[in-house]
Amino acid sequence: MQDSTCTLYHTDAMPVAYTAFLAAYPDYAQTAALDDLRTREYARLDRLGQVYLDYTGGGLHADSQLRAHHALLEGSVFGNPHSHNPTSLAMTRLVDQARAYVLDYFNAPPEEYEAIFTLNASGALKLVGEAYPFGPGDHYALTFDNHNSVNGIREFARARGATVTYVPVLYPDLRIDAERLAAVLNQAQPGRNNLFAFPAQSNYSGVQHSLSLIETARAQGWDVLVDCAAFAPTNRLDLRQWQPDFVPLSFYKMFGYPTGVGCLLVRREALAKLRRPWYAGGTITISSVQGDGYYLADGAAAFEDGTVNYLSLPAVEIGLRHLAAVGIDMIHARVMALTGWLLDHLRTLRHSSGQRLVYIHGPATLEQRAGTVTITFYDREGVAFDDRRIEELANAEQISIRTGCFCNPGAGEVAHGLTPEIMTAFFKDDQGLSFLALRERMQTQFGKSVSAVRISVGLASNFADVYAFLRFACRLMDTTVVEIGPAMEASSCCAISTHIDAP
Repeated sequence: MQDSTCTLYHTDAMPVAYTAFLAAYPDYAQTAALDDLRTREYARLDRLGQVYLDYTGGGLHADSQLRAHHALLEGSVFGNPHSHNPTSLAMTRLVDQARAYVLDYFNAPPEEYEAIFTLNASGALKLVGEAYPFGPGDHYALTFDNHNSVNGIREFARARGATVTYVPVLYPDLRIDAERLAAVLNQAQPGRNNLFAFPAQSNYSGVQHSLSLIETARAQGWDVLVDCAAFAPTNRLDLRQWQPDFVPLSFYKMFGYPTGVGCLLVRREALAKLRRPWYAGGTITISSVQGDGYYLADGAAAFEDGTVNYLSLPAVEIGLRHLAAVGIDMIHARVMALTGWLLDHLRTLRHSSGQRLVYIHGPATLEQRAGTVTITFYDREGVAFDDRRIEELANAEQISIRTGCFCNPGAGEVAHGLTPEIMTAFFKDDQGLSFLALRERMQTQFGKSVSAVRISVGLASNFADVYAFLRFACRLMDTTVVEIGPAMEASSCCAISTHIDAP
């Protein structure tokens, strides 16, 4: 017999469930403007029957963003901003305008911050990694739950003789080990280059780490990198208040369009420390073949290799203005209400055997968390369902979720109980290993499942979306792994990294 909670998730029971939801989360009623917005700007979701629950993977664009950008391009002639002809100057004005509005949106004082346009947040992080002046005696510290693009900076640090130290997160909430963090931050060497990195919001667990860590770390001699790619879409980021040194962003995660444009917000004082290992077109004032020399340009220009994605940059301003008009606080309120309802009900789902249907990796309440929820499904016998099969079943119902490791190996390793000894076994030779091969060896050799399903809500989400996912989850009640069958397709695309060899 299925858990009685699941009787709420029949199609005809939705009005009753919605009434209960509003009683539990009355703030949701104050976000009704977002329902009107969905009807006007995101009507394609309901027209196509799509339940989109992958906002941490990518935001959705509003129809008006496309119209505004298309009208701009259709009504003007724009040239490469690296020139001074009329079309070039017209584009230069729009690029400068977009750059200024990015700083304004994040309340970043222009006398203190630069906005450097990149391909995405990963491109911004690579800029920091390759140019940060690591050397012997320097230190790179970072939390376990960073995205792989933050983990990758360790390779630059190690190559130049710097120490790399990871700060653990603790199961089940996957929050930072406060005692270990204090000890690591105390290791900064005066007069040396010390860089500390953490995510404002984990893209794996939804945990939000306190931005007060910025001031704490800086006071102890650290430059601070805060990955805000998952945080910025649904939270207010005020750089006048918090003042991190480096902030990587991907704009498509915030408002869907355009893709291929990100940003590094960087304090001018920190930017002056960076030393680029190469130069490219657009980054220099002068270069010579016969003179065998070059001079880098000042400020952001020295870090924007080649020609920026100039026709897309006006769309960044359009997207940010769209978010500003909607109101980030309203978006945040809706996301938290929907996430709270989802968590409340996921915790109650049990098979008739008493076995829990899902385990939540991260906080099970709204305390210091956001709208990203990662879970593992278990059958009535306590065996983990293959997340790839879960995704296939969700696909059949037009529900978009995310599965895999989410490019966040440290959080996943802790969530699944993977020890340093287990992970070391996969890095003993130089042969590459796919995620599929790792999954299979993890199960056969160590009896460990790495199955994970991520649900994330955002700007255009509504109660019906969350309700649809819970109704889908309930259909797995009292089934077994054998009964739902194996995954039809095997994916090997999820990259694996590890923390085990950090000093």
